[in-house]
Amino acid sequence: MLNDFKKFLIKGNAVDMAVGFIFGAAFATVVKSLIANVVMPPLGLLMADVDFANLSYTLKAATEDTEAVAINYGVFINDVIAFVILGFAVFMIVRMITKAQKREEAKPAITPKDIELLTEIRDLMKKSKN
Repeated sequence: MLNDFKKFLIKGNAVDMAVGFIFGAAFATVVKSLIANVVMPPLGLLMADVDFANLSYTLKAATEDTEAVAINYGVFINDVIAFVILGFAVFMIVRMITKAQKREEAKPAITPKDIELLTEIRDLMKKSKN
């Protein structure tokens, strides 16, 4: 089992996946910061100084012994906006990669000069036999 795991790690699949997760987490952190610090303040300003992160519905008020029980829908709104932006960014990256792959596949196969010469020689030999 240990050898199989070692082979799995050496193949590169696990390393590629780990790098993807690390970059994904870092990218998500950047997008979350973008939403919280760049997008939401002007949006809140446009909506009469509303701070979305503080929007909540209190189910039970706080007492001396307990904290308030609240539904923090403002944080949820922030997270939904972050998700949409992150999803759009990933979509654009995948779209660019797909287009690049299609362009690469669409390139005509260029035969080396040697193969062209050999093909001409073969065709001339066929003609001379007839």
